[in-house]
Formats: sequence, C-alpha cells, structure tokens
Amino acid sequence: MIKVATAEEMQNIDRITIDKFGIAGTVLMERAGLAVVEKINELYPGKRIVVLCGSGNNGGDGFVIARELHNQGRKVEVYITSSPLKLKGDAKTNYFIAKKFGVTVFPAKKFLRRRFSAHYLIIDALLGTGLSKSVNAPLSDVINKANRLPCPVISVDLPSGISSDTGQIMGTAIKTNTTITFGLPKRGHLIYPGAECTGQLFVEDIGFPGSLISSDKIKINLFQSKDATSLLPARSQSSHKGMYGHVLVVAGSRGKTGAALMAAKACLKAGAGLVTIGTAETVVNSMQSRVTEEMIMPLDDKGNGTISYKAASTVLNFLDSKGKVLVVGPGLSVDDEITKLVIELLVNSKVPVVIDADGLNALAHKTGILNKSEVPVILTPHPGEMRRLEGLINKSSLDRITRVISFSKKHKVYLVLKGVPTVTATPDGNAYINSSGNPGMATAGSGDVLTGMIASFLAQGLTPQDAAALGVYIHGHAGDTAAVKKGQQSMVASDIIKELPGVFRSIM
Repeated sequence: MIKVATAEEMQNIDRITIDKFGIAGTVLMERAGLAVVEKINELYPGKRIVVLCGSGNNGGDGFVIARELHNQGRKVEVYITSSPLKLKGDAKTNYFIAKKFGVTVFPAKKFLRRRFSAHYLIIDALLGTGLSKSVNAPLSDVINKANRLPCPVISVDLPSGISSDTGQIMGTAIKTNTTITFGLPKRGHLIYPGAECTGQLFVEDIGFPGSLISSDKIKINLFQSKDATSLLPARSQSSHKGMYGHVLVVAGSRGKTGAALMAAKACLKAGAGLVTIGTAETVVNSMQSRVTEEMIMPLDDKGNGTISYKAASTVLNFLDSKGKVLVVGPGLSVDDEITKLVIELLVNSKVPVVIDADGLNALAHKTGILNKSEVPVILTPHPGEMRRLEGLINKSSLDRITRVISFSKKHKVYLVLKGVPTVTATPDGNAYINSSGNPGMATAGSGDVLTGMIASFLAQGLTPQDAAALGVYIHGHAGDTAAVKKGQQSMVASDIIKELPGVFRSIM
C-alpha cells in the first residue's frame, strides 16, 4: 500500500536521506529534474518550454529541468520570481550550472508581458510542498497568468499555491494538467480542491530509501486496486454459507423500506453467507414481496411503521445465537425510542456493529456512548452526518483527514467519512484515502449499499479496518463501472449493486 506524506514527513525523509544515507541534496535534485524531463519528452515532445522558477528547492528542480532540456536541443526559456542573489544552497548551484549551459533566465515580470501560444509548455517550479501562507502579488500574478494561457502545464512536486497537507488553495493556485511528484504522493494531491488542480499524478522514484517511504510512522495510505486484490476473502472448495457469516440488518420503516433492502442485497452480493432484515412488523408484508435470498425478522412496532425500543431484546437474542455482524440505521427513522434502541444495541452487542444513516443521527450529541462499546464499531457518515456527530453547526475548518483521525482516536471507532475522497480512519491513527468513485454515486441509497458491503466483509472475517477500506474501494469501483454503462447523470444505487459481480471478477 502506498503511503501519503505530509510536507513535514517528506522534509524529514529528504533530510535523513541526505544526512544519514549520504545522498547529496544536489543528487536528489538532479534525479528529480531528470524524472520530470523524461515525462516531458514522453508527453509533450514537440513543445517549446517555459520554466517558472521560485527561489527554493522547487525552483532548483526547475533549473535542472531547463538545463537538461536545453542540452537536448529543446527551445527553453526560464522566468525566475526572485533575484538570483537570493538563491541559496542546491537551487543556487543549479541556477549557475544552467547559466553555464547557456539557458536564458529572465525576471518573472517579463513573463507577465510576454505572449504565449498553445505551442508552449509551462513548467511550474514555483513553490512545491513548503507553502504555509497565502500567495500574494507578484507571485499570484504569475500563477494567474499561467492559468489564463492556452498552454498545457506540468507542475513539479505540487501545483503552486496548494497546501501540501490540506489540499486548500492558498490564495490562488495553478491548475495543472500533470503533476510529477517524488517519493510519495502528498495529501494535497488527493484532497479537493488540490486534487482538481493536480491533474494526472505521477509519483517518481528518485532514490529515497525504501525503509523511509514505507515507514509505519507515516499513517496515511492510498488504497488502490492491488490492495483490494490482496484483501479479498478467499473461498474454500469445501465452503458452506455458515462460513461467510450471518448479518442482521436492523433497518427500514414505513416509507423507507428501500434503504434496508439495498443494504441487505449489497451485503449478499459482496459475499455474506446469510442476511436477515430486522424491521417493524407492520411493514414486513410490503418488504416480504420484494426479497428472495434475504430473510425477514419482524420486530416490535410502535404502530406507526417504526421499530419500538422493545425490539432490543429480540435483536440481542438473535445476535447471541446466530448473528456475526449487526447493521443499524438505514431507513430506520428518528425519534426518542429509536435513539434508545440504537444506544441499547451499541452498548450490549457482542458482535461488530456498522452504524449508518438514522443510526448516526440517533447518536448526534451522544457520541460519548461510543466509548462504552466493547466490540468494534464502524461509522459511515456523509459530511452532514459527520457535522452532527461532531456537534458542529457549520462546516468544520479541519481537512477531511484530520477530522476523521481525530474523531476515530477520541471515540475508539472506525470511521468512514463518505465524500470526495472517502477517507477511512482507525482508532490507532491510521487512515486510508480511497482512489475509486465518481460524482454519479451522489444518489439516494448509495450509502446504504456501502454499509451492506462493509458488513459483508466483516462477516467474512476481515478486520474492521480492512472491511471498511475494501468496502469503500469496491463500492467506488462498482460505481465507476456503472457510470461507464449508465452515465453519471442516470446512475442509481441499485446500478452499483448490479456491477459488483464484474468488479470482483476483474480484481481477483
């Protein structure tokens, strides 16, 4: 699994590589520049080159790029945003080497006055990963000019103006076609709006020691197809349904039976051996006509099509004798009795619990109860539900990764924050950024499908963190496949379920 670094983590890797392993900074800068040159020649072989260089190491990479392309006979011009006299260290060294090779270097103000056609390629080597404050003029003028030009843009390490750790735009930022980074991807490449500015991302090896870039001290991971393949539960030739777990889905109410059905169907399609839907007895008849493989368990009803608190003992008894995983929430409705029911099940369940939708709403302002659970708990909120769990009225100022890690560690739960991208956090401080999915999945019932899939993988024996991360990835992959066939505009949640068989075949 590939790690995702903060700016500080990447600076530490760079420093240790130089100080402990003895690879000079100039060598790393040379390798970085050559890696970008190779990609430029592959993607844009015929373009004239404009390199925008800042005063730091990112600018130093730019000087290496300019010098090598010039030496290959490409038409290259460089624009620098600071006085050459302010350059330091490896950047200063490579500036003078480039000058000796005959590279033409102009002040950035000339870039602002020049006209450039689509025959040019802009290389953004202005800021890199070290940005910590808002970008102001005249540097912002250079970025804004680059964004207005009809030229393609390649950013070195990170699009200038993007926060490496949060993905936020720091005043203004270059929107690039391609970003070439080194060693590891950074958080800002993957979190919006930074991800939108990044374009196609390439991660190049420039010689950092493997022990550093795979260190367990780096807590953020990018979950990709190969990771899903490694986690898919194996199925023995001598299998029987009991080996793959029995999931109880406590869900549904009058007018909201579809949520329960989609969670249950997705659970079976993802490989669970048995699924029972526990729902209010007055809606059982309407639900019974729509199920085939799923089983139905009538629960005490308040008479209005919602489950009564009295149903708690029935649910807990079922779990003691049959159930391996409990799902609570899809289409459950919200009132005081539902809140009491959710809390009772959470505190007393002896099997892992997955809570979604109205189950999450029942816990709003009562999240302290999460710490009383003695079993693994997975929460799957969308951003609105997350704010209610946090007790926030307005949107949090924290980035998605910081939010999920903080909440997960505080309450000792596994937290799946749905959105772009979906991020899964664990109580020990690890987090997984999902790499699949598309806007077409923003449709009613999509979250219910995900809940069922995560519960299914739990029932099949995966750990909570693996079940959550795998469920999120497969869910997004199925959504991507559905979008190709249906189009994002017309996708519905049941389309995601229909694509699961093909997705499993494709990654096995």
